[in-house]
Amino acid sequence: MILNFSFSTFVFLANCWFIYGVFPRSLAVGTTEAIAQRGFAGTESPVGYGVTAGGQGGKVFRVSTEDGLKTALSVTEKKIVFITGPIAISSKSLSVPSHTSLIGQGKSAVLSGHGFLIKSVSNVIIQNLKISKVPKNDGITLQNATRVWIDHNEFESIFHSEFCISDPKSKRCRDEPDVFDGQIDIVRASDQITVSWNYLHDHYKSSLVGNAPDLQKVDAGHLRVTYHHNFWKHEGTRGPAGRFGHQHVYNNLYEDFEFQAIHSRSGNQVLVEANVFRGKCTEALSTVGLVIPLDSPNSSVDGDAEADGFANLGAANDWGKCKVKITKEGTFTSVPYKYEMTPLQELEKVVKAGAGIGKLMV
Repeated sequence: MILNFSFSTFVFLANCWFIYGVFPRSLAVGTTEAIAQRGFAGTESPVGYGVTAGGQGGKVFRVSTEDGLKTALSVTEKKIVFITGPIAISSKSLSVPSHTSLIGQGKSAVLSGHGFLIKSVSNVIIQNLKISKVPKNDGITLQNATRVWIDHNEFESIFHSEFCISDPKSKRCRDEPDVFDGQIDIVRASDQITVSWNYLHDHYKSSLVGNAPDLQKVDAGHLRVTYHHNFWKHEGTRGPAGRFGHQHVYNNLYEDFEFQAIHSRSGNQVLVEANVFRGKCTEALSTVGLVIPLDSPNSSVDGDAEADGFANLGAANDWGKCKVKITKEGTFTSVPYKYEMTPLQELEKVVKAGAGIGKLMV
C-alpha cells in the first residue's frame, strides 16, 4: 500500500536531513554533531560539485511491500519514499531514478534477496535501510551515477574465512566468497559519492570502486568517493578497494577485518586519515597492485597483477596489529570540501554508537 502525503507535512524532516545533512541535535553523539553529509556528494563541496538533496520538495510515499516499493520507484519525478519492512525483493535489483530519497523507518526496513541499482542517474539518498544476503549481486551498485549519499545503513551476509583455505598448495579461493558480491560497489565513472555512518559486517568483499583494470578511459577523472564514520566488522577484503579514482577514507572503524582493508591499485589514489583498526587484521592499507588470492575471483593462483596505486596519510591512524604497505605516495593530499574529524581516542565509541540503522529520527 502507498500513502501519498503533501510534502509540507515533512518540511522539518527535510530541513534536517536533506538541506543541512546533519543529525538532529538530540541525536548528536560526541563530535558527530558536525555535518554528516560532508564529502564528495555533500553540500559543503565547492561550486561544480553540486548538492545532494535527493527527493527534497517532491512527493512523499510510505511503502511496506515489494509491489509498493516498485510502484514508488516507477515515479520519475522527485520523491521521498519511507520504507517499513521486512521486504523480500524477489526478481532483481530495483532501479532507483534520479532525485530520490529512500529512507527506512526505525529498524524495520530490512530488505533481502536483491538490493538497488543506481545507474546513469544523479541526486540520490539512501538512509536507514538494512540490506541482507543478496546472492550473486551487490547490496547497492552504482554505475555512472553522480551525487549519491549512502548514509546510516546496515549491510550483512555471511562470512567464513575458511572459504579461502580449501587448497593449501595453491592458496586459491573457492567460489564461496562470491556467493554474495559487494555490499556497496561504485563503478563505471560514478562520481561525487559519500558513504557515511554505515554498519557493514559479516561479509567477504565489501566495497569496490572501479570494477575492472581495463576501464581506465571510462573511470579516469571520476570515482571520487568519501568514506567516513563507517563501522566495518568481521569482513574479508575491500574496505574499500579502488581503481583509477580518488577516495578519502577517514574516521572509519575496522574490527576483525581479516585479510586486506584499504587497497589502492591501478593508479588509484587514497587519502587515509584518523581510522582505527581493532582485532584480527592482516593488511590495513596496501598500494601493491597485486590483487591478493584472498580477494577472489583470481585468474592466477598467485593473484592478479595490476599496477600499483598511491596513498597519502593525513591525520594519524591507529593501525592496531595491521600491516601497512605503501609503495607510492600520490598527489591526493587534500579535498575540496570542509570536514571535521572525530578525535582518534574517541572514534571507536562514537562510531559504534552512531553507525547503522535506528539512529536517525525517522
